[in-house]
Amino acid sequence: MPDSHDLLFRTLADPTRRAIFERLCRDGEQTVGALTAQAGVSQPAVSKHLGLLKLAGLVRDRHQGRQTHYCAQPGALTPLIDWTSQMAGFWEDRFDDLEDLLKRMDQ
Repeated sequence: MPDSHDLLFRTLADPTRRAIFERLCRDGEQTVGALTAQAGVSQPAVSKHLGLLKLAGLVRDRHQGRQTHYCAQPGALTPLIDWTSQMAGFWEDRFDDLEDLLKRMDQ
């Protein structure tokens, strides 16, 4: 099983999946049909993207009769948020070091 961070990044790397996830975050629960109408790809393609989003923990499904409803799970982004915060701190430290070096060089 791939690392959960890798799975999250790989899943969100696809622009169609990202758009589906963003739409679910913005507009709330949607059926596959409603998502397909806006996705610009076929229903089987949307279903495949939703399956990958579900595998990554980014969406949850709920069955009601013959329809499946999907909703976003924004909490699944926590590893991404943590990683970007770590990287921001890393680069801020590097830029601070560079600034110090440049000041010493100007003296």
